[in-house]
Amino acid sequence: MNWRGAAHIGILTYPGAQMSAALGLADLFMVAGDLLAERRPEASPHLIVSRLVFDVQSGAVTGFPLGTETLTALLLPPSLGDPPVGSNLDPLLPWLRARRDEGSVLASVCAGAFLLARAGLLEGKPATTHWALVDDFRAMFPEIALQPDRLLVTSGDIITAGGLMAWTDLGLLIVERLFGAEAMIETARFLLIDPPGREQRYYSDFKPNRGHGDPNILKAQQWFDSRLSCEVSVEEMAGVAALEPRTFLRRFQKALGMKPIEYCQQMRVAEARRRLETSAASIDQIGWECGYRDPASFRKIFLRIVGLTPADYRRRFHGGEMALA
Repeated sequence: MNWRGAAHIGILTYPGAQMSAALGLADLFMVAGDLLAERRPEASPHLIVSRLVFDVQSGAVTGFPLGTETLTALLLPPSLGDPPVGSNLDPLLPWLRARRDEGSVLASVCAGAFLLARAGLLEGKPATTHWALVDDFRAMFPEIALQPDRLLVTSGDIITAGGLMAWTDLGLLIVERLFGAEAMIETARFLLIDPPGREQRYYSDFKPNRGHGDPNILKAQQWFDSRLSCEVSVEEMAGVAALEPRTFLRRFQKALGMKPIEYCQQMRVAEARRRLETSAASIDQIGWECGYRDPASFRKIFLRIVGLTPADYRRRFHGGEMALA
């Protein structure tokens, strides 16, 4: 992001946009600008923030106080309802492309990535969105390299952020790009929020696909559901599915997009996460109850899938009195 003089940030709301995120971003940038003005008054003004509105009836974007559409960055907040894919938003798409052509950085939070994708701005670029929208996004835009484990994905002049509250991470990243790491840390400290560095996989919940239409594989899934604490083999799962092991592996991969061992690990770690959030049991006991006889193996697999150790996950997400590690 090349910035000279005052930076102009536009925060665009559209039908269904999360207003709290749009207002929160505006407040974050106001705090960043005020803090910077105190520290470097000779460089003022630093930051102009415009709250822009897409009007469905006219197909126009309004809210530019300076009578110009030149933006340093344009931010698309999340949607609290369905992803923004309706035809009523079609007139907005060429407007977004024009902002990119003018050199603006375009950034989205959560479902806002659907608008960037519909405008063709994510072609050939990695991106992220809310973990709960991953299947919908991939179905609509299979050519886009989605990275759902990541909370922030940057690709040149395009930035995408994951879940609903990832607007705080995005806002701080923009502040860092504009004014440097010191300004970003100062803003985060003032607002009592963590600097960027989280990952979306800390929060995502594995939801097994049961609507794939293969009754044999579904039978194996249901059988495994009641055996999370037991050691199972591919041969046993194939037997339950009434399939030869090689056929079972092929159909399992086709139905669920992963190998049986990966599925079992995801299911066991998902159950371990729930127990770490609510149970007072030790981490080793939880690992044992979720099918891991070797505590070191449990910790290694949990870290690989979640991005946190079981102890760090418990410290971050436990809902009651802290259990013993």
